[in-house]
Amino acid sequence: MDLQLKNSLFLVGGASSGLGLATAIALLEEGAHVIGISRHPEPLLDAAADHADRLETVAADLTKPASMDHIMDVVGDRTITGAVINAGGPPAMSALDTQLSDWDQAYQSVVRWKIDLTQRLVKRMQSTGYGRLVFIESVSVKQPLVNLVLSNAMRLAVVGFVKTLSQEIATSGITLNIMGPGLHDTPRLHSLIKKNAELSGVSEAEMKSQFAQRAKVGSLGDPHDFATLALWLLSPHARYTTGQTFSVDGGFVLGTMG
Repeated sequence: MDLQLKNSLFLVGGASSGLGLATAIALLEEGAHVIGISRHPEPLLDAAADHADRLETVAADLTKPASMDHIMDVVGDRTITGAVINAGGPPAMSALDTQLSDWDQAYQSVVRWKIDLTQRLVKRMQSTGYGRLVFIESVSVKQPLVNLVLSNAMRLAVVGFVKTLSQEIATSGITLNIMGPGLHDTPRLHSLIKKNAELSGVSEAEMKSQFAQRAKVGSLGDPHDFATLALWLLSPHARYTTGQTFSVDGGFVLGTMG
């Protein structure tokens, strides 16, 4: 299938690691132009050396309000086809271990900047009558994850925002969808494995095996497989799909609406 992404311009957040990196590379391989946003873009530059002519990087922290103006200045007057709204999550904590300051920070790191960037992008896309936004959140929006109360709660706020906006602009030619990754083999997951191993008093290798077994397919997810669904949602083929949350989890979610 021709995904019709060639020569289109996409923003990709968190583009130097994990799912963001895999999606950025997949877009480049389809002939798209990518502006990759990361605090440390060097890994993306190395991984995408064969596509350097279609890659730009922005060294920025998406969670900082000042970054928004900088990113939009880089885009300039070019037409943005779509964006992958993605960045790291809040620290692992249980509900009773949190302080109110942790919740304030989680709002800043998970919710606020996504609303800001989305509003800016959608207003630009409305002028062209086309756009594709994909938010990389977590499978926790359908099934809470142990010791991740900040992520469990704040990512649900993003789902509520995206669902509402998708309905408000449904006739505009702009779609917004959410991907809920499960246990993928990424640096972020490795940090959770390390944390849980320490809490449980087992080795990291044993904890990694336990994590893999939580998925019904019996293994951790491959970020490159994740990226294939992201590409379809970013393509013209997804014109009739909006406001949805897709679990990409190897069968982790047990509910029938997973």
